[in-house]
Amino acid sequence: MSWPVSGTLMVEPTESEDKGELDRLCDALIAIRGEIDAIAAGKLPVDDSPLRNAPHTIDTILSATWDRPYTREAACYPAPWVKANKFWPSVGRLDNVHGDRNLICSCPPMETYQEDEDENKKQVA
Repeated sequence: MSWPVSGTLMVEPTESEDKGELDRLCDALIAIRGEIDAIAAGKLPVDDSPLRNAPHTIDTILSATWDRPYTREAACYPAPWVKANKFWPSVGRLDNVHGDRNLICSCPPMETYQEDEDENKKQVA
């Protein structure tokens, strides 16, 4: 997928994607449009919708309290085919673009990878 023009989405299926996978993509896009329609009709709040709160972890789904304006089933199985192929994420949504805007590197500092100049001189001599 790519976004070649602002406000558009281009999907280029390859020979590696079968019809079933493309049908699931279409179903997901149709479901997202249905959620947009529900928000536009005032049935769901824009800031507390299934897509806005996705992904829903198993801990969230099984918690004793559920204060969302949609059902646990809608959160857990947004499409019928998900019931047979559910992937449980281990974390909920992270701070959307924080990681993109604030690079955090857990690698050792560059000095760790640089060889000691004195060692190099000894080896050359």
